[in-house]
Amino acid sequence: MTMPQRIYMVGIGGIGMSALAQLFAYQGRTASGSDREESPVTRLLEEKGIRVSIGQKKENIPEDTELVIYSDAVPEDNPERQAAKVRGIQELSYFDALGEISKQARTIAVAGTHGKTTTTGMLAKILADCGKNPTAIIGSIVRDFSSNFLAGNDDLFVVEACEYRDHLLKLLPEILVITNIEWDHTDYFPTFEDLQETFRKAVEKVPVHGCIVTDPSNQRIAAVVSHARAPIIDYTTQSVPRLKLIGEFNIENAQAAKAAARAAFPHLQEAFTDRALMDYQGSWRRFEYKGKTRSGAIVYDDYAHHPTAISKTIDAAREEFPGKRITVVFHPHLYSRTRDLFDGFVGALSLADRIILAPIYAAREKDTGEVSSETLARAIAVKNPHARALPDFDSIRAELEKNMSEKDLIITMGAGDIYKVGEQIAIA
Repeated sequence: MTMPQRIYMVGIGGIGMSALAQLFAYQGRTASGSDREESPVTRLLEEKGIRVSIGQKKENIPEDTELVIYSDAVPEDNPERQAAKVRGIQELSYFDALGEISKQARTIAVAGTHGKTTTTGMLAKILADCGKNPTAIIGSIVRDFSSNFLAGNDDLFVVEACEYRDHLLKLLPEILVITNIEWDHTDYFPTFEDLQETFRKAVEKVPVHGCIVTDPSNQRIAAVVSHARAPIIDYTTQSVPRLKLIGEFNIENAQAAKAAARAAFPHLQEAFTDRALMDYQGSWRRFEYKGKTRSGAIVYDDYAHHPTAISKTIDAAREEFPGKRITVVFHPHLYSRTRDLFDGFVGALSLADRIILAPIYAAREKDTGEVSSETLARAIAVKNPHARALPDFDSIRAELEKNMSEKDLIITMGAGDIYKVGEQIAIA
């Protein structure tokens, strides 16, 4: 389909939806939308001249709206989606809309359980710095662009691809990057094999003239790429320069980004790709420095919400800040993920010196009473006695403000809104 001129977006404050809104505005279309609450992302949109209504009601949709795009987090009974149906306005999900854009451009999609946001940001920067002028949609606000959207040509599209609910399969990439595969989104994928099957289908869609950039020596990935039509490019063979970002996992992200850029444009000079990686500044909520507390404790924030990401982030922080006492303030995301990966969370979080747990962030789920932050804290305490669950953010802030010193490193961590705690206690 050809995207119409006047588009309304339900859940426009979502990280992907907001980038798509910026793309429409860049193309000269009229994009507006709504979200449940104000956020750094909605403020970014307002600064760019995109109208955002806080609160969702049927009256928000302009009379001349031709298409409604909704976030997958928005249920069908949402008043704005209901109004669109009554008025006969066509609806598309966010990922259906991305799929339509993908059909019209040479697409490089970055997928994987961990690292896809950083890899996408690095790839977009490499291509931009090398004069290829990509259009990019990224799953966080990249410091180098001051946005989660990079404006560029219509014929080169770099996009972060999520496997949840098979959204990855909506895209038509010429180049598919798979950073890694681990069991996640357990509310949709009952088993790891189900998750692998989605990646397998994505791999088999990549055309013969395209390629798949991944680590074929990883057995979890090898099973997925075994029937690929397109050639496999091993990103682990890439050399990368010293990065501003910490952690071995970011070296792997840089290797994947460099391999994808060179697959797309084989004649790129290595000096330019490496300079782009050396200069890459990182993104919002990816081991992001927030400041110091009144007592001198250093505060960082990170999006890690899977056991592997948590353990790797803690390991990287220890390497970067030897001698610091690490306190992780973790906001578990989803009851299903907490339940199904429970033992992994126990092992990963126990690596910190002190652990404070916020109540589970429900997102799209309801509490069935099977798991809680209190049960998780008790299990962690068997390995590490310095673990506790607190009832709300106010209690967490009070605890952090009274029991910290310059010897401490605080990391707020999780996919919910725990970053707000870090921002409130960091004064400098």
